[in-house]
Amino acid sequence: SGPPQRLVPQRSRGNGIPQAALPLVQVSSDRHPRLSSGFGEFDRVLGGGIVPGSLVLIGGDPGIGKSTLLLQTAAHLAKRGPVLYVSGEESAQQIKLRAVRISGTESLRLGVESEQLYLLAETELEAILAEIQALQPQVAIIDSIQAIFWGQLSSAPGSVSQVRECAGLLMRVAKKLGVALLIVGHVTKDGSLAGPKVLEHLVDTVLYFEGDRFQSHRLLRAVKNRFGAAQEVGVFEMTASGLVEVDNPSQLFLSSRDQATPGTATIVACEGTRPLVVEVQALVSPTSYSSPRRTATGIEPNRFLQILAVLEKRVGIPLSKYDAYIASAGGIQVAEPAADLGVAVAVAASFRDRQVDPFTVLIGEVGLGGQVRPVPQLEQRLKEAAKLGFRHAIIPNSSVLADSGLRLSRVQRVLEALFVALPSSEPGQ
Repeated sequence: SGPPQRLVPQRSRGNGIPQAALPLVQVSSDRHPRLSSGFGEFDRVLGGGIVPGSLVLIGGDPGIGKSTLLLQTAAHLAKRGPVLYVSGEESAQQIKLRAVRISGTESLRLGVESEQLYLLAETELEAILAEIQALQPQVAIIDSIQAIFWGQLSSAPGSVSQVRECAGLLMRVAKKLGVALLIVGHVTKDGSLAGPKVLEHLVDTVLYFEGDRFQSHRLLRAVKNRFGAAQEVGVFEMTASGLVEVDNPSQLFLSSRDQATPGTATIVACEGTRPLVVEVQALVSPTSYSSPRRTATGIEPNRFLQILAVLEKRVGIPLSKYDAYIASAGGIQVAEPAADLGVAVAVAASFRDRQVDPFTVLIGEVGLGGQVRPVPQLEQRLKEAAKLGFRHAIIPNSSVLADSGLRLSRVQRVLEALFVALPSSEPGQ
């Protein structure tokens, strides 16, 4: 068929040497329409939908639901055009059984029964590339990149060289044909994507599908996105018939809240641009060991240790003689500093056996000097809390805000926040 044509006209610099570069002002800014995955949460994490010709890498623990998410996405997309689902780990019959199981809604059933959804159980890269070029689907799904091998390399599938070369060849075909590629990647035991780091540099978007296997909710988190905001989060719930979007994730994390338990506080964490209202639970008890235990679940352990030190040094709570435990409800991971104030108040409330008003939220970063520092996106956090029925917010004193509908208590130090949140207690004693 001859060599591929150049995308830009060949020009000359005037000295006989051809010039292919264009000035930025002459580059076309026409945007290709994005493809909807059928999930509003998935589209929002991607920045508005799937970009034609893009490469999206999705990683996650085994059994977390990566293949289920992509199969449901393929069923939605098949109603509008051809979709190729390539599996190197399952047979076509196994995929069909899973597709029948998740086709509980009318929309998914139409996609599963569509003649546009193609299955290919193959691990050889040459056969996969030939099928993509012959079919030219709008989206191709590769499950997974560690199972694919290129026959010209002697190394085993999943090795560094195989993953690097297979991903590079898939990228060239996707960019040339304008096919969006959704690639599943395995993760190591420490949670990072397996294979060479160049794989993450090569793709346009890197997503992590995470969650507790013993919980029903799943989080889809963007850690790299050339077409949207990074650190955006989508929330799903795993059911017997597949994944379901969660429109109000804050309600999910507060659904089992016990309003009569000492040592609990409510925070508003931001995952990307989305505020999430989460309950924080603390337990402080006398230790029976020379070194007290410190356990954090869902909260950054180093920040937890830092907050305990601030409470002992700046507030006077003798926590060096007590075991301290902290956990976020629902197992959601909260790593941002805006949770510091809620953690500090929850620990102090457990120590004094006091209850924080269940309609109060705490937002603020705690400094080593005991200061309460401002945090970003405070107005969005307060609006989310007001929408869920909270009436009072304890926030940093330096924050300037419009009316949010909440009663605001501005504090400068942790000690002030404890007196406001626990009015009948004396934190320093």
